[in-house]
Amino acid sequence: MKSLIKIGVVFGAALLMTSCFDKSQPNYQYFPNMYESVGYEAYQEVDGVPYGGFENKMEAQIPADGTIKRGWMPYEYDNTNEGYEAAKAELLNPMPTNEVNLAAGKELYGIYCAVCHGNKGDGQGTLVKREKFLGIPKYNDPARAITEGSIYHVLMYGKNNMGSHANQLDAKERWQVVQHVLKLKSELK
Repeated sequence: MKSLIKIGVVFGAALLMTSCFDKSQPNYQYFPNMYESVGYEAYQEVDGVPYGGFENKMEAQIPADGTIKRGWMPYEYDNTNEGYEAAKAELLNPMPTNEVNLAAGKELYGIYCAVCHGNKGDGQGTLVKREKFLGIPKYNDPARAITEGSIYHVLMYGKNNMGSHANQLDAKERWQVVQHVLKLKSELK
């Protein structure tokens, strides 16, 4: 009998608690800042927040002068015609030409370049054959006279209708593609 009374009391308490509950307006909110956070604009000045001696007292800190993003290698040539000509004349591949780099370059070329430039570097890729892009020259075109530096610069910034591949390929991968492009250039007749 006592257990029946206990069950009745628990059931009554549960019924009482759920009957007063309104789902659209919860009664209590623990840690309200977790549900309704204070909105800050990036780089705005905020008072009352400890900054540990930072001078600009902003919510998001500006990177220190001279810093670079992790994994990013600085590139000293500008995205101008003068920068292109300077890279074409001065920039040399720092990686050794070997089978590993050529194989990696061939794979990356097949992913990013062959669709326009063709598997042989003859400017007859799938998109050219479907007439989506026209006028892609061969790598051995005498008017172009491409070099290691010019290929790397174009991969870095893009040129004419070709966009930059700097976000898809890191520095090492760009040099591997350069090696494969030069190999294709030497094989063209």
